[in-house]
Amino acid sequence: MGHENITKFILLGLFSNEDMKATCFVLFSLCYLAILSGNLLILLTIKGSHLSEQPMYFFLSYLSFMDICFTSTVAPKLIMDLLAKQKTITYNSCIAQMFYAHFFGATEIFIFVAMAYDRYAAICRPLHYMVIMSRQVCYVLVMASIIGAFIHSILHVLIIIKLPFCGPGQIDHYFCDIFPLLKLACTDTSLLVTAIITTTGVLSILTFVALVISYIIILSTLRTRSSKGHRKALSTCGLHITVVFMFFLPLIFTYVPTADSVSDDKVFALFYTMIAPMFNPLIYTLRNTDMKNAMKKVWCRDKLFEGKQCPW
Repeated sequence: MGHENITKFILLGLFSNEDMKATCFVLFSLCYLAILSGNLLILLTIKGSHLSEQPMYFFLSYLSFMDICFTSTVAPKLIMDLLAKQKTITYNSCIAQMFYAHFFGATEIFIFVAMAYDRYAAICRPLHYMVIMSRQVCYVLVMASIIGAFIHSILHVLIIIKLPFCGPGQIDHYFCDIFPLLKLACTDTSLLVTAIITTTGVLSILTFVALVISYIIILSTLRTRSSKGHRKALSTCGLHITVVFMFFLPLIFTYVPTADSVSDDKVFALFYTMIAPMFNPLIYTLRNTDMKNAMKKVWCRDKLFEGKQCPW
């Protein structure tokens, strides 16, 4: 272990402008509440309706749960530090935050892949869909996502805990991430930076390219379908593609091609830690007829809306 000489870090935060901190405190607090309420709405709607029987919504429920966990790993500390005088975080808490941020984020990436595979099976192999995407297969894909994310995250932790740290321990970020921590190490980390860019960055790019190719294949298959089926499937795929772009593009800019632009990394990280999880519920509900119908059945039958027009 190389951290005996340092027990805590100082998070420099998203920016240093004191005049903006109170405004951003309110803004980020509202965003965090929107993320929690929106994703919980999707999660409870799916669990309380027939949609839970469909593989696509089975994965969507897990995606919403991961959005909540992922954002909750970062957002509370970010929000509290906006008004705090001492923006410190202990060494163990920092390592834990990095682990969980990478764990929940990587799980989301693998669930995106599972959702793309589900759409491919539904549209390109409709006669075999129920066999290909049985409930057992869905559970296996989720477990594989969790195991893959755990391996990815624990490797990052093993890299960091072996490094010696020195100096003031100031992390130029609003949460503990691998690149800002590597900059504080009292040793040459150029090979580690290259290795992480090569693995995490290239993996993100390859996953993104694979998802885009799969949706291109799906969309080309849709051209042979009836107009009604074509429109519904196209709408569903359009939702998925929108979410994939919102999540992956900032992630790729963070890890590729260099780890030196930390100020830009903080802005890009804000997209996949706060903005994308906030817009996911809107994207999956406002343009999804099945979700809107399920929300009416689950929530509008409640006495809360008895005699009133349902908001959906």
